Amino acid sequence: QLQLVESGGGLVQPGGSLRLSCAASGGTLYYSAIAWFRQVPGKEREGVACISKDGGNTNYPDSVKGRFTISRDNSLDTVYLRMDSLKPEDTAVYYCAGRTASNNRWCTNNVDYFDTWGQGTQVTVSS
Repeated sequence: QLQLVESGGGLVQPGGSLRLSCAASGGTLYYSAIAWFRQVPGKEREGVACISKDGGNTNYPDSVKGRFTISRDNSLDTVYLRMDSLKPEDTAVYYCAGRTASNNRWCTNNVDYFDTWGQGTQVTVSS
């Protein structure tokens, strides 16, 4: 059964960068659209990036557009989230999620569509 494992979180100063990884375990990401979400205590989980299974379609909310970049390497069964110009308000637990997709170009940042989730990695942006 496919499991997702996030890594790469940590403490970074405002304006800094991090790259998160989402790796497949027990299966493959090849057939799945993948999205990254984040959550802070007391708030709903927020989608920050999605990528279609062929990598040809991506989508970002305005809050991160131009600062975050999602990519995937299907040969490594890994999806990445590059985060630049980080702000304190980006502090959250970041999760990757997957859903098998029949459409090669489908992706969404809607949390309700995903059925496979990682355990999360903490990102803290602070001086």
